[in-house]
Amino acid sequence: MTITLLTSVFPLLVYLAYNIVVPQVEKLRPSLSVIMNMQRRHWVANATRRESPFDAILSGNIMGSVSFLASTAVLLVLAVFAVFGQLPTLMNALESLSFDRNLTVVDVQAHLAVMLAMFALAFFAFTLSLRQFNHFCIMLGALDHDRETGEEEIEAIAQMNALGAKNFNSGIRAYYFSVSTVAWFVSEWVGVATCLATVLVLAHREFFSSSHRTAASAAVIAARHRKAKLSG
Repeated sequence: MTITLLTSVFPLLVYLAYNIVVPQVEKLRPSLSVIMNMQRRHWVANATRRESPFDAILSGNIMGSVSFLASTAVLLVLAVFAVFGQLPTLMNALESLSFDRNLTVVDVQAHLAVMLAMFALAFFAFTLSLRQFNHFCIMLGALDHDRETGEEEIEAIAQMNALGAKNFNSGIRAYYFSVSTVAWFVSEWVGVATCLATVLVLAHREFFSSSHRTAASAAVIAARHRKAKLSG
């Protein structure tokens, strides 16, 4: 395998590895996603005690965002297919940019295949997320407010919400790493550097960002209130 092909596939490999490594890191340090999963459980627990359109509105807003990104992924897939049909024009454009690179048609085709794979993975992640959030809405709507909802049922509904969020995050990450596939056209090493920078940005947002600290503080405060309520 040449350096050109290795650097072309690099963002896809890092994306897949990131999705595998992060859950292992979360066992040592809770990520923003883990903290928000706790809040999802609190949401479901509170929803069992109220009959209000508020929960339906929240769920609808979430599904609308996922649906929009899934539709965007379809457009991006179609756009890459369209570029396959305009390879001579693309090759001429790359040569006119004078990056001192000798890319062959095969190199460009292979890289376009990588971009297609990234956007296809994003599409499947978003559509699966949309389906899981749809299941969550059904489960939430099926709650019987005339009886006390058990902990196992609350946990199951919250877990469905968490699964939807997990796949939503996977789709978002595919979008982030696809940026480095565009940077590859400038230079192989610019693409690699952009990919590594993406890893740092995502890791910071998941584990060290102000959003992480704020969500963790909210979770701690909520836990203290519940503890005080139980002890009182």
